[in-house]
Amino acid sequence: MKLCRFQLLEFSAGAASRSGESVHPAPRIGRIEGDSVHELSGDLLGKTQPTSRTFKLSEVALLPPTVPTKIVCVGRNYVEHAAEFNSEVPKEPLIFLKPPSAIIAPGETIVLPKISNRVDYEGELCVVIARRCRQLSDADDVAPYIAGYTCLNDVSARDLQFSDPQWTRAKGFDTFCPLGPLLETDLDLKRTTVETFLNGEKKQSAPVTDMIFSVDVIIRWISRVMTFEPGDIIATGTPSGVGPLASGDVVEVVVSGVGTLRNPVEAAKT
Repeated sequence: MKLCRFQLLEFSAGAASRSGESVHPAPRIGRIEGDSVHELSGDLLGKTQPTSRTFKLSEVALLPPTVPTKIVCVGRNYVEHAAEFNSEVPKEPLIFLKPPSAIIAPGETIVLPKISNRVDYEGELCVVIARRCRQLSDADDVAPYIAGYTCLNDVSARDLQFSDPQWTRAKGFDTFCPLGPLLETDLDLKRTTVETFLNGEKKQSAPVTDMIFSVDVIIRWISRVMTFEPGDIIATGTPSGVGPLASGDVVEVVVSGVGTLRNPVEAAKT
């Protein structure tokens, strides 16, 4: 099932929440079928009920499908990606964090910071956590803790990543975490591929089965380090083929069975 968070492109000011001088429609949740969004009530990560309202996809703006308390990323989780940077394959999951402030929606613009001379795309499968969990054992079934899957672009200032002793700055700029377009609750990972297209040209492509550490292993391992809260996300690593972005580019992350996350790119103006 394909679920989403969305806002109407046109809305009644009387039904909107006001903040200062701006007016914003309240986010809604829905189920996508074909070119329609059927509105739901309730909790996207929990119980939902259908409402009587249906909208065309052309009438809505899709939002990131979750608002996480944290974004946990797995580095070098594909052998060929480690090799393209002459890095060793990790013996256990290599994790780092991106700040939630880096998240942008499908269609929003990735902004290239002036202090970096190379910013790369990194298309990834993203896992969305359904409920609180910690200290999972190897025998624990992780399925109850997975709300679903979406697409993520782990945008990275590569020159800063190589110059800094840790990756927070390189990975943490505003707009460096495009996320979406929807939440797929039922995905066969054995048949799932991750691909990235830059201006329509395929740059990355690999099956999820090529990951060094599987989704199950990753969730259990991270849960022994930190507590997952509902809505938290895990970026499971990027295949080989990463490369630089330039102002005017359009980058698309495609996860088969999920959808396409598309974002334009521009240079910072200030």
